[in-house]
Amino acid sequence: MLKFIARRLLTLIPVLLGLSILVFAFVHALPGSPADSLLGERGTDEDQAKIEESLGLDRPLPIQYFFYMRNLLSGDLGTSVSTRRPVTEELGRYFPATVELGVAAMIFAIVLGVPLGFVAAKRYLGLLDNTSLFISLIGISFPVFFLGLLLKYVFAVKLGWLPTIGRVDVTRTFDHPTNFYVIDALVAGNPADLLDVLKHLLLPAIVLGTIPLAIVARITRAATLDVLSEDYVRTARAKGLDPRVVDRRHVLKNALLPVVTVIGLQTGLLLTGAVLTETIFAWPGVGSWYLNAIRFRDYAVLQGATLFFAFVVLMVNLAVDVSYGFLNPRIRYR
Repeated sequence: MLKFIARRLLTLIPVLLGLSILVFAFVHALPGSPADSLLGERGTDEDQAKIEESLGLDRPLPIQYFFYMRNLLSGDLGTSVSTRRPVTEELGRYFPATVELGVAAMIFAIVLGVPLGFVAAKRYLGLLDNTSLFISLIGISFPVFFLGLLLKYVFAVKLGWLPTIGRVDVTRTFDHPTNFYVIDALVAGNPADLLDVLKHLLLPAIVLGTIPLAIVARITRAATLDVLSEDYVRTARAKGLDPRVVDRRHVLKNALLPVVTVIGLQTGLLLTGAVLTETIFAWPGVGSWYLNAIRFRDYAVLQGATLFFAFVVLMVNLAVDVSYGFLNPRIRYR
């Protein structure tokens, strides 16, 4: 196991190196430049040349890439052109919000999706099965922005139960040293702050988790149907084992392998930002931050954030691969 993990970690080096080259080339190939964004339409060529010189953009691309990689190897992702703050500091500010939202959305998807898919497979071609297929199809095809606006209108405007924007009420102040508001509220031991944070988190988590919920439910159903037809399941039932034991030990555990794969892929996507959901709910996460970087042609943010997102996705995939060995003892890592 340890050798497998070490080998996979070593393979991250060429992957991230190749990705850094592609990202650097693509970002600099975008029309416009940070100087254009800073100066606007009234900037002169002389002013633009001065800004490009101060940012090092007047050098040849290979030289720029060399200095970028030198700083990157020392842990410096660069400095944002628009905010004048280090990219690492910006990540520490925005990424926790996306993590909280993504984790909450995946919890919502897993808690509802896995039981729904499993029960639907057990009631194959029945009313519950057909209903779950219909609901999951709607969940996949329903536009996120429309669902977000609809839930805001119902639960915030009409019923007044939940807030519509932000991570916490603007009138409430409490310390959040880690920027993980749920954890900070728990550590502080303030139930009122925790309740306010959870209320702000609920609607965007439901909206963001709708599509993963539908996908997880469908994959769970398909995987469970495959396992139910296996010989070892029929043998376990023929031996007179408790149906609940058969479902828990033989059916669900073996059906979870493809489900865990899908959960890992969806988690990686959610942790790299959800632009529509964060925009609708004014959620200060990496999705809206990354979108603003594109508008301002903020090279440092685009390059640093993309590499960081790639690293997060690769680590999530590694965690999924490692989990296979715990779910199925027959899997051996070499």
